[in-house]
Amino acid sequence: MTHLRIRTPEGVEFSLPLAGPVIRASAYLIDVALALAASNVLALLLSLVSLVSADLAQGLVTVGFFVVPVLQGILLEWLWNGQTLGKRTLGIRVVDAEGLRLRPHQVVIRNLLRAIDFLPAFYLVGGVASLVTRAGQRLGDVAARTVVVRVPRDSAPDLAPLLGNRFNSLRPHPHLVARIRKAIDATEAALALAALARRDQLAPMDRVRLFAQLAADIRSRVPLPPDLDDALPDEALVRNVVDILYTPGAAPSRADGETQSGQIHPWDP
Repeated sequence: MTHLRIRTPEGVEFSLPLAGPVIRASAYLIDVALALAASNVLALLLSLVSLVSADLAQGLVTVGFFVVPVLQGILLEWLWNGQTLGKRTLGIRVVDAEGLRLRPHQVVIRNLLRAIDFLPAFYLVGGVASLVTRAGQRLGDVAARTVVVRVPRDSAPDLAPLLGNRFNSLRPHPHLVARIRKAIDATEAALALAALARRDQLAPMDRVRLFAQLAADIRSRVPLPPDLDDALPDEALVRNVVDILYTPGAAPSRADGETQSGQIHPWDP
């Protein structure tokens, strides 16, 4: 299995390439180097404790060498939407196995169980598990229901047929654009793009339900001003967000289907 394939209840399917063991091991080595550097800094700071008790200082340093890597993984994967420094450098990301947004307990579980994956040495248990599971999951990933995927670096897709050169009423608001790019991760962006690409293949009620779910998720992450939100039907909101995520340098444009203030006519999807 080389791709994570996710299918929504409405029948929209998209896939992300899975990260192999070599690139995951390389990312882990980068993270280990960062953790060692942080642990050394911590040891230097704790050397002051040795003035009071050398045994206490040594105990804290020992605990720190075990705790720092775990805390580093938890904090970075949560703050960076499934990425650590090593993963970000090599272009991979942790995602929910069902395509949902990564949740805090998943990040905690996969990082706490890293100690078991490391047994008996050199990540032997985790390495064997990643080779025998269909999605390349180590035990921590299986327990947390997560997978590690490559972040696509392909050129931006041709969105003209999907977006129709319609006016994007979100682009005149730079603060909203910045928050959207920060809040929506690669998995959610791929799902929204796949939904737009397949919208004409969906039954009318499935289409309405799917875009209502996607729009609700977007609104929960990036609250919109009431006057702007009221003017945007669900599908138009998803379309505008996809435009922002996949064509970041595009300038606002105006089409016949929307007035200059951003009001969309009832016939405009």
